[in-house]
Amino acid sequence: MRLDRGILAALSAAVLFGLSTPIAKQLVGEMPPLLLAGVLYAGSGIGLCLLLAVRAIGAKRTSIVRPRGADVLWLLGAVAFGGVLGPYLLMYGLQLTDSASASLILNLESVFTALLAWFAFKENFDRRIAAGMALIVAGGVVLSTGTAVRAGGVVGPLAIAAACLAWAIDNNLTRKVSINDAMLIACVKGLVAGSISIVLALRLGAAIPAMATTVRAGLLGFVGYGLSLTLFVIALRNLGTARTGAYFSLAPFIGAALAVALGAPLTGTLLFAAVFMGAGVWLHITENHAHLHRHSAIEHEHWHAHDEHHRHRHAHGMHDQESHSHVHVHEPIEHAHPHFPDVHHRHRH
Repeated sequence: MRLDRGILAALSAAVLFGLSTPIAKQLVGEMPPLLLAGVLYAGSGIGLCLLLAVRAIGAKRTSIVRPRGADVLWLLGAVAFGGVLGPYLLMYGLQLTDSASASLILNLESVFTALLAWFAFKENFDRRIAAGMALIVAGGVVLSTGTAVRAGGVVGPLAIAAACLAWAIDNNLTRKVSINDAMLIACVKGLVAGSISIVLALRLGAAIPAMATTVRAGLLGFVGYGLSLTLFVIALRNLGTARTGAYFSLAPFIGAALAVALGAPLTGTLLFAAVFMGAGVWLHITENHAHLHRHSAIEHEHWHAHDEHHRHRHAHGMHDQESHSHVHVHEPIEHAHPHFPDVHHRHRH
């Protein structure tokens, strides 16, 4: 069983987001949903912006790897789909759909994310990973069907499903830029998504809430959205999109478990969901994908230490074992070892 950095990052992202959900629900009565979403995202962006500033001041050398060239376009696409289109479609759909139906439909995000990753972006998967993904999604479906589904009409559900597709596209495009600074990526997405949602909410007639409420929501957004999204991007870099999405699908279960810990009743629905999700996570964690594969020559920049994939020399005399970032070239290499579809293993099978 390998709990490597990518798996820990994905699970930590799910924990932070899942724990923030019950707390965010307490704020729903104090401001409209769209405005709350905007403040949460804006809080995440502002908080991460401050962290980036502190990190830059304390760094001995440049520590931010910024998107360049085609990466800028991938990031703009991710922000457009995930930060603008997704929230708008969700809020439109929620106006026409009951909460039970919406919760069930929202499980489509992880399904769409995996399908796009596997068939559109050619990310590797096998029967074990597909089965694990199916079990995790099944657990989410069980968890969200505690109340009878009562969707009236198809426009609302279709809008929510379209929002899930937008976020799935966002996840796959974000993976394309995940080699860059994860905190910077999360900061940009938070600032843009937050600004768009706040403007939309105010134009739809939402009133500006009390300062204390706004600050509480912003701080919650920084932890539950900002730090969570930073970890999510790190997981994308190390695991690929589908596997990261599968682990992140645990967030609703984590939120429900917190609610139980705070006094909510333990239901059979939650226990059934735990069985499905636990089995799915076990299939993913115990994956051992290893075969002879070839790395093509590539030039890129990211933080790294010298290992079997980074054996280049430094003209400036930097210590080989010290973590550092610079543009470097990977020479072609052929070898075999266990690996995920991370930024260095996107080969065909």
